[in-house]
Amino acid sequence: MVTDRSKLGFYLLLSPLLLWLVTLIILPHIGLFAVSMSEKVGVREYETGFGNYAVFFNEPLYWRTFARTAFMSILTTVLTLLLGFPIAYYIAKLTRGRTKTTLFLMCLIPFWVSELVRTFGWMILLRETGVLSNFLQYTGILSEPVEFLYNDAAIMVGLVYTSILFMIVPLVTTLDSLDDSLIEAGYDLGGSGFSILREIVIPHAMPGIVSGCIVVFMLSLGNYLTPILLGGKDSLWFTGLIYTQFITRFNWELGSAFGFLLLGLSSAVVFLGLKLSRQSLSDTMGR
Repeated sequence: MVTDRSKLGFYLLLSPLLLWLVTLIILPHIGLFAVSMSEKVGVREYETGFGNYAVFFNEPLYWRTFARTAFMSILTTVLTLLLGFPIAYYIAKLTRGRTKTTLFLMCLIPFWVSELVRTFGWMILLRETGVLSNFLQYTGILSEPVEFLYNDAAIMVGLVYTSILFMIVPLVTTLDSLDDSLIEAGYDLGGSGFSILREIVIPHAMPGIVSGCIVVFMLSLGNYLTPILLGGKDSLWFTGLIYTQFITRFNWELGSAFGFLLLGLSSAVVFLGLKLSRQSLSDTMGR
């Protein structure tokens, strides 16, 4: 009787999660895939086939934008890791008590406002009449206003800024569990800072590195707001093409195919990253 009640309680606790997964993730994806396999041949006439996917591969603009989005998302992930790792290490290993709490809170403060507000803040800083241009003119570095918006550099700045917290948090959590005595032993045995970083710190932090990279890559790949606002309407970001197909052209069939291609790309990159890092998804998320 006790066992039956425990099983019933477990299933009752699990049912909201299963309901959420089925209704908001599994069923919509099944429907999206079904729509992507529908080829419009006439007014309210459809045939099942891979024509929408063929359109993607036959149009250079589409697959070049796809490749560009993937490359810039990977670059964003690398830059976020390079910037986030030293910050996370400093917070986790070189600070204590109230200082650690304050620094971690400072990383959280920008995320108390929406992504739209944060992106508009970068637009104020980088526009032709913005803070950065005016400051460079005031110091004599520039003789006239310069537009820092609507280019790849502005997109990268915005993506790194909006994603870096999701790299810092898992790294701080993982590095905080590293015993300081291991680092001290490395120095006592004559190890250099680089060798200790390579042999002790990075292997221990690998689950946090992989976890942060997965989250940052997926957020960057699926980001729509930041590339469009900071890169302009001609930024050539793949989510912009998906938005155009769904909202502007009402071509839900092609938009659904684009969405599944983006899902396939993110899944493939995550799988490849796990294999290269020799990490499992359960271990990575568990740490």
